[in-house]
Amino acid sequence: MKICFVLSAIATEGCGTSVRMITEAHNRNHDVYACGVGGFTFHSDKPIDIEVVHIAKNSKERSAQEMLEYMQQKETEIINSTDLDVLFLRNNPTEEEDNRQWAEFSGIGFGQLIQDSGVLVLNDAHTLANAFIDKLYFESLPEYIKPKSIITRDIDKLMEFYEEMGQQMVLKPLEGSGGQNVFMIDKHEKNLNQIIETISQEGYIIAQQFLPDVKHGDVRVLLLNGKIMEKDGVKGILRRVPSEGEFRSNMSVGATAATTELTQAMQDIVDIVSPKIIKDGLFFVGLDIIDDKLIEINLLSPGGLDYFEEVGLPDFSSNVIEAIERKIHYRDKYKGELSNKTLASMD
Repeated sequence: MKICFVLSAIATEGCGTSVRMITEAHNRNHDVYACGVGGFTFHSDKPIDIEVVHIAKNSKERSAQEMLEYMQQKETEIINSTDLDVLFLRNNPTEEEDNRQWAEFSGIGFGQLIQDSGVLVLNDAHTLANAFIDKLYFESLPEYIKPKSIITRDIDKLMEFYEEMGQQMVLKPLEGSGGQNVFMIDKHEKNLNQIIETISQEGYIIAQQFLPDVKHGDVRVLLLNGKIMEKDGVKGILRRVPSEGEFRSNMSVGATAATTELTQAMQDIVDIVSPKIIKDGLFFVGLDIIDDKLIEINLLSPGGLDYFEEVGLPDFSSNVIEAIERKIHYRDKYKGELSNKTLASMD
Protein backbone atom coordinates (compact mmCIF):
# COMPACT_ATOMS: atom_id res chain seq x y z
CA MET A 1 0.00 0.00 0.00
CA LYS A 2 1.22 3.49 -0.86
CA ILE A 3 -0.10 5.98 1.67
CA CYS A 4 0.65 9.70 2.02
CA PHE A 5 -0.06 11.65 5.22
CA VAL A 6 -0.76 15.36 4.74
CA LEU A 7 0.64 17.42 7.64
CA SER A 8 0.66 21.17 8.20
CA ALA A 9 4.46 21.19 7.84
CA ILE A 10 6.95 18.39 8.41
CA ALA A 11 9.49 20.72 10.04
CA THR A 12 7.08 21.76 12.82
CA GLU A 13 5.24 18.45 13.31
CA GLY A 14 5.25 17.08 16.85
CA CYS A 15 5.48 13.45 17.92
CA GLY A 16 1.74 12.97 18.15
CA THR A 17 -1.03 10.93 16.55
CA SER A 18 0.01 11.46 12.92
CA VAL A 19 3.60 10.38 13.51
CA ARG A 20 2.42 7.31 15.39
CA MET A 21 0.24 6.30 12.47
CA ILE A 22 3.07 6.97 10.01
CA THR A 23 5.35 4.80 12.13
CA GLU A 24 2.80 1.98 12.32
CA ALA A 25 2.21 2.04 8.56
CA HIS A 26 5.96 1.89 7.90
CA ASN A 27 6.55 -0.88 10.42
CA ARG A 28 3.79 -2.88 8.68
CA ASN A 29 5.93 -2.71 5.52
CA HIS A 30 3.96 -0.16 3.51
CA ASP A 31 5.35 2.58 1.29
CA VAL A 32 4.77 5.69 3.39
CA TYR A 33 5.00 9.33 2.38
CA ALA A 34 4.53 12.56 4.31
CA CYS A 35 3.97 16.02 2.88
CA GLY A 36 3.16 19.52 4.06
CA VAL A 37 0.14 21.42 2.74
CA GLY A 38 2.51 23.53 0.64
CA GLY A 39 3.77 20.51 -1.29
CA PHE A 40 1.08 20.22 -3.98
CA THR A 41 1.54 21.29 -7.61
CA PHE A 42 -1.43 21.32 -9.98
CA HIS A 43 -0.88 20.82 -13.72
CA SER A 44 -3.63 21.46 -16.23
CA ASP A 45 -2.51 18.56 -18.41
CA LYS A 46 -1.36 15.89 -15.96
CA PRO A 47 -1.97 14.65 -12.38
CA ILE A 48 -1.07 16.65 -9.29
CA ASP A 49 2.52 16.33 -8.08
CA ILE A 50 3.33 16.16 -4.38
CA GLU A 51 6.63 17.03 -2.71
CA VAL A 52 7.09 14.34 -0.08
CA VAL A 53 9.42 12.68 2.36
CA HIS A 54 9.44 9.00 1.42
CA ILE A 55 9.81 6.37 4.14
CA ALA A 56 10.49 3.35 1.97
CA LYS A 57 9.25 -0.07 3.01
CA ASN A 58 11.87 -2.60 4.08
CA SER A 59 13.95 0.09 5.77
CA LYS A 60 14.53 -0.45 9.48
CA GLU A 61 11.72 -0.26 12.02
CA ARG A 62 11.64 2.92 14.09
CA SER A 63 9.96 4.30 17.19
CA ALA A 64 7.68 7.31 16.73
CA GLN A 65 10.36 9.72 17.94
CA GLU A 66 12.97 8.15 15.64
CA MET A 67 10.50 8.41 12.77
CA LEU A 68 9.89 12.10 13.39
CA GLU A 69 13.63 12.83 13.45
CA TYR A 70 14.12 10.80 10.28
CA MET A 71 11.33 12.66 8.48
CA GLN A 72 12.66 16.05 9.49
CA GLN A 73 16.17 15.25 8.27
CA LYS A 74 15.38 13.43 5.02
CA GLU A 75 15.48 15.11 1.61
CA THR A 76 12.19 15.47 -0.23
CA GLU A 77 11.24 14.04 -3.61
CA ILE A 78 8.36 14.49 -6.05
CA ILE A 79 5.69 11.83 -6.64
CA ASN A 80 2.65 11.57 -8.87
CA SER A 81 -0.49 11.71 -6.73
CA THR A 82 -2.27 9.05 -8.83
CA ASP A 83 0.40 6.52 -7.87
CA LEU A 84 -0.95 6.60 -4.31
CA ASP A 85 -3.50 4.23 -2.85
CA VAL A 86 -4.42 6.54 0.05
CA LEU A 87 -4.12 10.23 0.90
CA PHE A 88 -4.73 10.77 4.62
CA LEU A 89 -5.54 14.42 5.47
CA ARG A 90 -4.01 15.06 8.88
CA ASN A 91 -3.33 18.81 8.85
CA ASN A 92 -5.45 20.98 11.13
CA PRO A 93 -6.56 24.19 9.38
CA THR A 94 -7.68 25.79 12.64
CA GLU A 95 -4.12 25.71 14.00
CA GLU A 96 -2.60 27.67 11.12
CA GLU A 97 -1.07 31.04 12.00
CA ASP A 98 -2.17 34.32 10.43
CA ASN A 99 0.80 34.36 8.07
CA ARG A 100 -0.26 30.94 6.70
CA GLN A 101 -3.89 31.63 5.84
CA TRP A 102 -3.16 30.16 2.41
CA ALA A 103 -2.64 26.79 4.14
CA GLU A 104 -6.03 26.56 5.82
CA PHE A 105 -7.96 25.09 2.89
CA SER A 106 -5.04 23.74 0.84
CA GLY A 107 -5.09 20.16 2.12
CA ILE A 108 -8.83 19.77 1.63
CA GLY A 109 -8.83 21.58 -1.72
CA PHE A 110 -6.10 19.49 -3.28
CA GLY A 111 -7.52 16.44 -1.49
CA GLN A 112 -10.78 16.90 -3.42
CA LEU A 113 -8.95 16.92 -6.74
CA ILE A 114 -6.86 13.88 -5.83
CA GLN A 115 -9.96 12.06 -4.58
CA ASP A 116 -11.67 12.72 -7.90
CA SER A 117 -8.71 11.09 -9.66
CA GLY A 118 -9.49 7.78 -7.92
CA VAL A 119 -7.20 7.87 -4.86
CA LEU A 120 -8.88 6.98 -1.55
CA VAL A 121 -8.90 10.16 0.57
CA LEU A 122 -9.51 10.03 4.32
CA ASN A 123 -11.56 11.61 5.71
CA ASP A 124 -13.71 12.16 2.59
CA ALA A 125 -12.43 15.46 1.19
CA HIS A 126 -15.78 16.64 -0.19
CA THR A 127 -17.40 16.16 3.21
CA LEU A 128 -14.54 18.01 4.89
CA ALA A 129 -14.97 20.87 2.42
CA ASN A 130 -18.64 21.13 3.37
CA ALA A 131 -17.79 20.75 7.07
CA PHE A 132 -14.63 22.87 6.96
CA ILE A 133 -15.60 24.47 10.25
CA ASP A 134 -16.17 21.34 12.32
CA LYS A 135 -17.99 23.30 15.01
CA LEU A 136 -20.72 24.05 12.45
CA TYR A 137 -20.88 20.36 11.54
CA PHE A 138 -21.33 19.79 15.28
CA GLU A 139 -24.39 22.06 15.26
CA SER A 140 -26.03 19.87 12.59
CA LEU A 141 -26.23 16.99 15.10
CA PRO A 142 -29.40 16.33 17.14
CA GLU A 143 -30.07 19.05 19.69
CA TYR A 144 -30.69 16.85 22.72
CA ILE A 145 -27.14 15.44 22.84
CA LYS A 146 -25.52 18.91 22.90
CA PRO A 147 -25.36 21.86 25.30
CA LYS A 148 -27.49 24.84 24.29
CA SER A 149 -25.53 27.27 22.15
CA ILE A 150 -25.59 30.30 19.88
CA ILE A 151 -23.16 31.32 17.11
CA THR A 152 -23.02 35.03 16.37
CA ARG A 153 -20.93 38.21 16.20
CA ASP A 154 -23.71 40.27 17.76
CA ILE A 155 -22.86 41.27 21.34
CA ASP A 156 -26.50 41.92 22.21
CA LYS A 157 -27.46 38.37 21.22
CA LEU A 158 -24.54 37.03 23.27
CA MET A 159 -25.75 38.96 26.32
CA GLU A 160 -29.32 37.68 25.82
CA PHE A 161 -27.95 34.12 25.79
CA TYR A 162 -25.85 34.90 28.89
CA GLU A 163 -28.98 35.95 30.80
CA GLU A 164 -30.94 32.95 29.50
CA MET A 165 -28.19 30.64 30.83
CA GLY A 166 -28.37 32.17 34.31
CA GLN A 167 -25.29 34.38 33.79
CA GLN A 168 -22.97 31.48 33.03
CA MET A 169 -21.65 30.49 29.61
CA VAL A 170 -18.56 29.39 27.72
CA LEU A 171 -17.26 31.60 24.91
CA LYS A 172 -14.93 30.35 22.17
CA PRO A 173 -14.06 31.13 18.55
CA LEU A 174 -15.95 29.25 15.86
CA GLU A 175 -12.67 28.49 14.10
CA GLY A 176 -10.32 27.42 16.84
CA SER A 177 -8.73 24.45 18.55
CA GLY A 178 -6.46 23.49 21.41
CA GLY A 179 -8.41 25.51 23.97
CA GLN A 180 -7.13 28.84 22.66
CA ASN A 181 -9.33 31.86 23.53
CA VAL A 182 -11.88 29.73 25.36
CA PHE A 183 -13.41 31.48 28.38
CA MET A 184 -15.85 30.55 31.13
CA ILE A 185 -18.02 33.59 31.83
CA ASP A 186 -20.07 34.12 35.01
CA LYS A 187 -21.41 37.08 36.97
CA HIS A 188 -17.96 37.70 38.49
CA GLU A 189 -16.31 38.33 35.13
CA LYS A 190 -15.21 41.98 34.87
CA ASN A 191 -13.71 41.89 31.36
CA LEU A 192 -16.59 40.50 29.31
CA ASN A 193 -16.51 43.20 26.64
CA GLN A 194 -12.75 42.80 26.24
CA ILE A 195 -13.09 39.01 25.97
CA ILE A 196 -15.80 39.29 23.31
CA GLU A 197 -13.68 41.79 21.38
CA THR A 198 -10.67 39.45 21.55
CA ILE A 199 -12.60 36.41 20.28
CA SER A 200 -14.47 38.36 17.62
CA GLN A 201 -11.15 39.27 16.01
CA GLU A 202 -11.00 35.60 14.96
CA GLY A 203 -14.48 35.65 13.42
CA TYR A 204 -17.75 34.23 14.74
CA ILE A 205 -18.20 33.44 18.44
CA ILE A 206 -19.79 30.36 19.97
CA ALA A 207 -21.57 30.87 23.26
CA GLN A 208 -22.29 27.52 24.86
CA GLN A 209 -24.17 26.42 27.95
CA PHE A 210 -21.76 25.88 30.85
CA LEU A 211 -21.76 22.29 32.12
CA PRO A 212 -20.77 22.11 35.81
CA ASP A 213 -19.27 18.63 35.37
CA VAL A 214 -16.50 20.21 33.28
CA LYS A 215 -14.51 20.42 36.52
CA HIS A 216 -14.06 16.65 36.26
CA GLY A 217 -12.76 17.00 32.70
CA ASP A 218 -14.13 15.64 29.46
CA VAL A 219 -13.80 12.29 27.73
CA ARG A 220 -12.20 11.92 24.29
CA VAL A 221 -13.78 9.05 22.36
CA LEU A 222 -12.03 7.99 19.14
CA LEU A 223 -14.16 6.45 16.42
CA LEU A 224 -13.12 4.41 13.40
CA ASN A 225 -15.81 3.81 10.79
CA GLY A 226 -18.40 5.05 13.27
CA LYS A 227 -17.40 2.60 16.01
CA ILE A 228 -15.38 3.15 19.18
CA MET A 229 -11.86 1.86 18.67
CA GLU A 230 -11.16 -1.28 20.64
CA LYS A 231 -8.07 -3.40 21.13
CA ASP A 232 -7.59 -6.38 23.45
CA GLY A 233 -10.97 -5.60 25.01
CA VAL A 234 -9.96 -2.00 25.80
CA LYS A 235 -12.00 0.90 24.40
CA GLY A 236 -10.40 3.92 22.76
CA ILE A 237 -11.60 6.44 25.32
CA LEU A 238 -9.59 8.78 27.53
CA ARG A 239 -10.49 11.22 30.29
CA ARG A 240 -8.77 14.60 30.09
CA VAL A 241 -8.51 16.19 33.53
CA PRO A 242 -8.03 19.97 33.77
CA SER A 243 -5.19 21.39 35.81
CA GLU A 244 -6.03 23.07 39.11
CA GLY A 245 -7.99 26.28 38.62
CA GLU A 246 -8.59 25.54 34.93
CA PHE A 247 -11.87 24.48 33.30
CA ARG A 248 -10.45 23.64 29.85
CA SER A 249 -9.58 19.99 29.26
CA ASN A 250 -7.14 20.51 26.40
CA MET A 251 -3.74 18.88 26.81
CA SER A 252 -2.16 21.99 25.29
CA VAL A 253 -3.23 24.02 28.32
CA GLY A 254 -2.01 21.58 30.97
CA ALA A 255 -4.71 18.92 31.26
CA THR A 256 -3.58 15.40 32.14
CA ALA A 257 -4.74 12.07 30.78
CA ALA A 258 -6.48 9.36 32.79
CA THR A 259 -8.26 6.11 32.05
CA THR A 260 -12.04 5.95 32.29
CA GLU A 261 -14.91 3.58 31.66
CA LEU A 262 -17.43 3.80 28.85
CA THR A 263 -20.81 4.88 30.23
CA GLN A 264 -24.22 4.24 28.74
CA ALA A 265 -24.56 7.98 28.13
CA MET A 266 -21.35 7.99 26.05
CA GLN A 267 -22.51 4.96 24.08
CA ASP A 268 -25.89 6.61 23.44
CA ILE A 269 -24.13 9.66 21.97
CA VAL A 270 -21.97 7.44 19.76
CA ASP A 271 -25.08 5.57 18.58
CA ILE A 272 -26.72 8.86 17.54
CA VAL A 273 -23.64 10.37 15.85
CA SER A 274 -22.40 7.24 14.04
CA PRO A 275 -25.01 6.94 11.27
CA LYS A 276 -24.31 10.49 10.11
CA ILE A 277 -20.53 10.25 10.10
CA ILE A 278 -20.72 6.88 8.31
CA LYS A 279 -23.03 8.38 5.66
CA ASP A 280 -20.62 11.32 5.26
CA GLY A 281 -17.51 9.16 4.78
CA LEU A 282 -15.78 10.23 7.99
CA PHE A 283 -13.30 7.49 8.82
CA PHE A 284 -11.44 8.80 11.87
CA VAL A 285 -13.36 11.09 14.25
CA GLY A 286 -12.91 12.33 17.80
CA LEU A 287 -15.83 13.06 20.14
CA ASP A 288 -15.46 15.16 23.29
CA ILE A 289 -18.11 14.34 25.90
CA ILE A 290 -19.03 15.71 29.31
CA ASP A 291 -21.48 13.52 31.20
CA ASP A 292 -24.40 13.06 28.77
CA LYS A 293 -23.54 15.90 26.38
CA LEU A 294 -21.36 16.03 23.29
CA ILE A 295 -19.39 19.29 23.48
CA GLU A 296 -17.25 18.98 20.35
CA ILE A 297 -16.62 16.78 17.31
CA ASN A 298 -13.16 16.60 15.73
CA LEU A 299 -13.22 15.82 12.00
CA LEU A 300 -10.14 17.52 10.61
CA SER A 301 -7.27 16.02 12.58
CA PRO A 302 -8.44 14.11 15.67
CA GLY A 303 -5.65 13.13 18.00
CA GLY A 304 -4.88 11.62 21.38
CA LEU A 305 -3.10 8.37 20.52
CA ASP A 306 0.09 9.58 22.19
CA TYR A 307 -1.78 10.28 25.45
CA PHE A 308 -3.40 6.85 25.39
CA GLU A 309 0.07 5.32 25.64
CA GLU A 310 0.97 7.56 28.59
CA VAL A 311 -1.74 5.98 30.78
CA GLY A 312 -1.01 2.40 29.77
CA LEU A 313 -3.71 1.94 27.14
CA PRO A 314 -2.97 -0.03 23.95
CA ASP A 315 -1.34 1.50 20.88
CA PHE A 316 -4.43 2.10 18.77
CA SER A 317 -2.46 3.24 15.73
CA SER A 318 -2.49 -0.40 14.55
CA ASN A 319 -6.32 -0.26 14.48
CA VAL A 320 -6.18 2.71 12.13
CA ILE A 321 -3.71 1.20 9.68
CA GLU A 322 -5.40 -2.22 9.70
CA ALA A 323 -8.71 -0.52 8.87
CA ILE A 324 -7.10 1.31 5.93
CA GLU A 325 -5.58 -1.96 4.69
CA ARG A 326 -9.08 -3.48 4.62
CA LYS A 327 -10.37 -0.52 2.60
CA ILE A 328 -7.73 -1.03 -0.07
CA HIS A 329 -8.65 -4.72 -0.16
CA TYR A 330 -12.34 -3.81 -0.64
CA ARG A 331 -11.45 -1.26 -3.32
CA ASP A 332 -9.49 -3.82 -5.30
CA LYS A 333 -12.21 -6.48 -5.01
CA TYR A 334 -15.03 -4.14 -5.99
CA LYS A 335 -13.00 -2.69 -8.89
CA GLY A 336 -14.08 0.93 -8.56
CA GLU A 337 -17.75 0.31 -7.77
CA LEU A 338 -17.55 1.89 -4.31
CA SER A 339 -17.60 5.68 -3.88
CA ASN A 340 -14.97 7.38 -1.75
CA LYS A 341 -17.58 8.15 0.93
CA THR A 342 -18.70 4.54 1.09
CA LEU A 343 -15.19 3.14 1.16
CA ALA A 344 -13.93 5.74 3.64
CA SER A 345 -16.33 4.58 6.38
CA MET A 346 -16.65 0.91 5.41
CA ASP A 347 -15.48 -1.24 8.30
